[in-house]
Amino acid sequence: MSSTVGRFAAASGLVACLALSLAACGGGREYAVPKEVCGVGLSEKALDPFLVDGEKFRTVGGSLVDTGKGTWGRCQIEVDDWLVVDLTVEKNEKLYDPMDDLESFRFENREKIPALPFEGLGAVGDRNAMVSTGCSSPNAEFLSVQMNLSRQVEGDVTRRRKDLEAFAADFVPRVKKALGCTA
Repeated sequence: MSSTVGRFAAASGLVACLALSLAACGGGREYAVPKEVCGVGLSEKALDPFLVDGEKFRTVGGSLVDTGKGTWGRCQIEVDDWLVVDLTVEKNEKLYDPMDDLESFRFENREKIPALPFEGLGAVGDRNAMVSTGCSSPNAEFLSVQMNLSRQVEGDVTRRRKDLEAFAADFVPRVKKALGCTA
């Protein structure tokens, strides 16, 4: 009886190893997400819904906050050389309302973000979000933070919009902290 149990255990172990090796070949996330991207701290949990299977995570572009004399920074997150999230931070002298008609070109099915956990204005579309908020730092009086998802990020539109709102609520305060905003 014990040799049967031993053979069963060995066979089970072999099947488990084979399943794991096939899973590794069939996809999954084989990359690590850094704690900071584009000069800003990052919550992997908030970014997670937009990450796709792949081997290599990288950022393209410069810092979102250290822009020298420039008034904006742009940075893209890629997985295996495919764009996943495009991020832009603009330093402004006034507060731009994402629900203003002049901002409508940025969105597909735009809706106001009803409640941000900080002072500001926000809107979300099917694949993007924009948040404008105060900063009151030597570098900027106000900020506009834009987050755009690639078509590669799939899934339910309603869920994606909620995930974008959650990402914006987490990411914008991190941008403000990196810029030394006091408001």
